[in-house]
Amino acid sequence: MIFCVAGERRLTVLKTHVFQYDLDLAMQPTKGTLSFDETGRIMSCISDEALLTLSAKDIAETSVIAGVGCGLLFAKMNNDSEHLLCRFTMSAMKAAGEFCKVVNFYAQTKQYVIPDEKEKPVCEKCGRPLVEGMSICLFCYNKIGVLKRALELMRPFAGKIVPAELFLALSSVMYLLVPLFSRILIDDYLRPMTGTFQQILLLSGAMLLARAIGELIFILSSRVFNKASIQYANHLRNVAYEKIQKLSMNSLSKRTPGDLIRRVMEDTNTIKNFISDGGRWAVEQIIMFMVVLVILLFTNFKLTLLIFLPVPVVSLALSRFWKFIHIRYERQWRKNSKCQSILHDIIKGIRTVKAFGKEEMEIEKFSNATRELAQVSSDNESIWACLFPLMTFFTGIGEFLVLYFGGHKILNGSLSFGILVQFTMYIAYIYAPLRWLVSFPRWLADAMTSMVKIFEILDEEPDITSVSEPENVPVSGKVSFEGVSFGYKSYEPVLKDINLDIQQGEMIGIVGRSGAGKSTMINLIMRLYDPNQGRICINGTDIRDMSPDYLHENIGVVFQDTFLFAGSFYDNIAYAKPGATAAEVFVAAKAANAHDFIMQTADGYNTIIGENGHSISGGERQRLAIARAIIKNPSILILDEATSSLDVETESVIQDSLNRLVKGRTTIAIAHRLSTLRSADRLIVLDKGKVAELGTHAELLKQKGIYYKLVMAQRQTSKIAEGN
Repeated sequence: MIFCVAGERRLTVLKTHVFQYDLDLAMQPTKGTLSFDETGRIMSCISDEALLTLSAKDIAETSVIAGVGCGLLFAKMNNDSEHLLCRFTMSAMKAAGEFCKVVNFYAQTKQYVIPDEKEKPVCEKCGRPLVEGMSICLFCYNKIGVLKRALELMRPFAGKIVPAELFLALSSVMYLLVPLFSRILIDDYLRPMTGTFQQILLLSGAMLLARAIGELIFILSSRVFNKASIQYANHLRNVAYEKIQKLSMNSLSKRTPGDLIRRVMEDTNTIKNFISDGGRWAVEQIIMFMVVLVILLFTNFKLTLLIFLPVPVVSLALSRFWKFIHIRYERQWRKNSKCQSILHDIIKGIRTVKAFGKEEMEIEKFSNATRELAQVSSDNESIWACLFPLMTFFTGIGEFLVLYFGGHKILNGSLSFGILVQFTMYIAYIYAPLRWLVSFPRWLADAMTSMVKIFEILDEEPDITSVSEPENVPVSGKVSFEGVSFGYKSYEPVLKDINLDIQQGEMIGIVGRSGAGKSTMINLIMRLYDPNQGRICINGTDIRDMSPDYLHENIGVVFQDTFLFAGSFYDNIAYAKPGATAAEVFVAAKAANAHDFIMQTADGYNTIIGENGHSISGGERQRLAIARAIIKNPSILILDEATSSLDVETESVIQDSLNRLVKGRTTIAIAHRLSTLRSADRLIVLDKGKVAELGTHAELLKQKGIYYKLVMAQRQTSKIAEGN
């Protein structure tokens, strides 16, 4: 939020972070604001009346306390005094905590940071809660703009869609000839002594021919249109998937895998169905409606007005119905997405579920989610089942009026029977679009929700971007941290002012307590995230000035959580180097001590392993991951707990392989077992986001600092385990 302070000659713009609280100090409901601007001023106001003003420079720390039925936000001053800044209901507890973090970060660093990465929980326009993982309100978005954009994406397929629509229009015109022939047949040839059998046969044949030609053209149009809509959906699916691949880890972590899968597969299919069915029929219905309207107006103006008598009432009801049904289908989409997310997580973690005997609990969880989805879906269908017949009934009132007044005119001799038959036949072409329009909001609401979710993905800007002219310098392995600070939330740093030079060919071990920032440090080297401050250089070049693809080509990684694809041993090893020769795959497997157990399988390197390698042991999965990193022959090798899944005997074998592999390349390793890092050239000890100690294994033991305590604690744990 930005506030403007007007002076005599200038306008000062202040960046301000605001927390809105809902209780006054007497515990009465109110609407108050607690603001913190970039000058360090904290102000509490109710109805524009300032209650309290403090300077963050005088604050040691702010904190939130959960009271009885409410929360309290306190500021502890440098002189040890305390100020109660505000009270709030428990629903505002999270926002109060975020406010405290911003103020505390300023108090410690004197740096003002607005948490721009904070997710907006509610729509700024309507106040409704946003769907989890979305930044767009499904009620306030520009619906016309979304439709225009969907149509713009169809331009590459216009060469097929436009001719298909023209054929569809021609087919409709052929159908419209049948009522005209019927009127002529009834009025001119079916009266006694006026027509001949040949004339009747000719008109009947013309009606049949018109209908047959219309059907043939319709078949041709449907085939072309369906093919184009499938290609359009495939294009949209590929574009969405490509964009997901380019999103940063920060963006991906905000969404569940089930949600992303639904957007790529189901939402694109929903859009395709809407275009191939709803969009195509919309054009046909509009064309038929306009043509029939002109014919009827020229035939009998008064009867035509009777047909449209209920239209204003139906149109008004439709406008109200659209707002209602849109909310209902958004809710159904949300419940469906929740079911898919739960299903994805359960199937992915099925071994954990079975290991802990939680099958019944997971069945109940999924059953509850599907029950909620079924309830919402059932309610929507029930509402639709009631409203649709009512709307259809009202649209058909004009038909009864035409029959009544038209029949009256026939009895009076002012209207021919053929014209009335023509009117009754054309009424179907008039009311079909109106009845179709009743169903349209249902399709449109579903399709619009899917369009918004697809376009939100396409519009999201990745945090990690590539410069237009990258400096892809040769990567020899020298890595430097220059004043690097980083936090997944910028005001809550995980790493603080890291300065470090890693030389080419050096093996560096990173150790520290859980949460010290070890994995964050290697994530920054791989540029999965960018530092909030400072820079990381390879051979003196900021990695942000390099192409991300080039950077990743020169870095090999073995993660703690090994992921293998549902393919063969060969495919999983060669994944890191497309086009690798069989000899390269074999060498990498032997270097990782994976060759022997692979050859013991039925089909050797062609053996298919299950998803994520569930058909092999944890140690075997880890060795495959090491082989996958080796085949790249990277200049920089990152080992994130690379031997964590191995038994002591296997770890010894792998460690020997790793000792050979690290020669000639820069290696950065994180290990849970500190003994595996004894051979490292230097060890970095992280503590509370800072480099607390730096040196060799022997040097750090002599210091008897943090590293010494970690080693002693691990030795004590090992002795206890051996004793048991």
